[in-house]
Amino acid sequence: MHRPPSGPIDLLLRGGTLVDGTGAVARRADVAVVGRRVTVLPPGATADAAEVLDVTGRVVTPGFIDVHTHSDALAAATALDGEEHGAGDRAGDGAVEELRLAPLLQGVTTEIGGNCGSSLFPGLPGRLPGLAEHLRLTFGLGPVRPAADFDAFAAGQRPELRRNHLASLVGHGTLRAGVMGFEDRPPRHGELAAMCELLDRSLAQGAAGFSTGLIYPPGGYADTEELVALARVAARHRKPYVTHLRDEMSQVEKALEEALEIAARSGAALQVSHHKTAGRHAWGATLRTLPRLERARAEGVDVLCDVYPYTAGSTVLHAMLPPWVSEGGPAALLARLDEAEVRERIRADIANGLEGWENTVGNGGWDLISVAAAPARRSAEGRRIADLAAERGTDPVDYVCELLREGRGEVTIISHSMREDDVRRVLASPLSMIGSDGVPKPGRPHPRWAGSFARVLGRYGRGQGLLSLELAVHKMTGLPAGRFRLAGRGVVRDGAVADLVVLDPATVLDRATFDRPLLPPEGVETVVVAGRVAVREGRPTAVRAGEVLRVR
Repeated sequence: MHRPPSGPIDLLLRGGTLVDGTGAVARRADVAVVGRRVTVLPPGATADAAEVLDVTGRVVTPGFIDVHTHSDALAAATALDGEEHGAGDRAGDGAVEELRLAPLLQGVTTEIGGNCGSSLFPGLPGRLPGLAEHLRLTFGLGPVRPAADFDAFAAGQRPELRRNHLASLVGHGTLRAGVMGFEDRPPRHGELAAMCELLDRSLAQGAAGFSTGLIYPPGGYADTEELVALARVAARHRKPYVTHLRDEMSQVEKALEEALEIAARSGAALQVSHHKTAGRHAWGATLRTLPRLERARAEGVDVLCDVYPYTAGSTVLHAMLPPWVSEGGPAALLARLDEAEVRERIRADIANGLEGWENTVGNGGWDLISVAAAPARRSAEGRRIADLAAERGTDPVDYVCELLREGRGEVTIISHSMREDDVRRVLASPLSMIGSDGVPKPGRPHPRWAGSFARVLGRYGRGQGLLSLELAVHKMTGLPAGRFRLAGRGVVRDGAVADLVVLDPATVLDRATFDRPLLPPEGVETVVVAGRVAVREGRPTAVRAGEVLRVR
């Protein structure tokens, strides 16, 4: 039964096909926006509105939800003056605004940050300087100021800069660095209690879940028992444990078992971040990992995953080094890199491997890794590390150490490490939803930040028929909204929040490439955020209606 609009209609989307986010078959429907809410008009109904958009031949969907981003610091980046902001901002304010717009222009109205164990909160006062430096290397839009808890984080965001909504997880690496620094050891009883207390407080205030990044220091120093204890806190709040596995390469199946154990013992729902089987020793392993996830669900573990539609990943360069290099924190890491014996040990560990270390380079090679952002050496951006080292007549490890030293550790990379058939399997899985894993830094960021959602719809949906339009939209809207308890979002139904997308199903397609990573997509025509038109005819308006979301 349809309810009539509760007041004068501000915006009417007339004549379109509604794909409502539930996975239901598309249907003809007019959608009315009254204030910040939606009403779906019954067939044949007439209505007057302050603004009417004829969307005949177009599809109306809920606003897309990007469940995996690293954009937390973008709303804090303001006019760039070189002293107030770090090296990552020197590309200029226009570059930062272009980064802010990239998700919105492909229809993303809500992002979930705080992934892979790094969030801008919480931190204890005595640890804030070291924690701030750790977060600077993670986010690269410094100076990044950690907040005491989720309330302080939300208060510190600048609403006049928000193009879309932001929810955030609590990062385990931030918790650990904020309580016990960068020591490679188990936490003492009081330290674990402090981490649990900080996590509990931020989740109670509205953080969306608990994340780990188990290839990154200091998160990778944690054992399973520590993670079970913290995941139990998330379970008490009915919020998920979201994990970047300890290994996504040759030991991915073992790492997946650890994540499933943590979920089963803690009672927390499990979200496997950017599920992949990368590196030549893991190619094809999705034939085993996806059935394993399905079997776990059948056994009662609430497990889902997310995926981005590319065969290349992206992360920080120092994550390519053995974990012992980062022990003690960013300053200790940079100090070590000048030592000849350290470089020799790094070379040996890459060649021979270490127990429990993912070893991306050893699973692929420096020729598969390119520089995405290096504020101190822009000429390196977009180029393979093996080529850059060869031009200088130096070993790649020496080149990498010099690049990190020169940039104070602030370098991100792109790793071409996956196979297309594995990506397709995860995309098609009923357990997967879409996340960009966008790392929005100036330079040449991965094109997934500007292209993931349009790419799923255009390349894998319309082009390859891997997903129906209804299923693809469900993976971007209703499924993630349910997973992260984003009430009133992810569906178009009476009373839902008016976050909407109007797209042309015949033309929607990503245009972002590794050479031009921020090109906006084709076919995304209108985006409505909280009832206001934020994109019109594919171009951004002046509207900034986004807010920090609290999950209760």
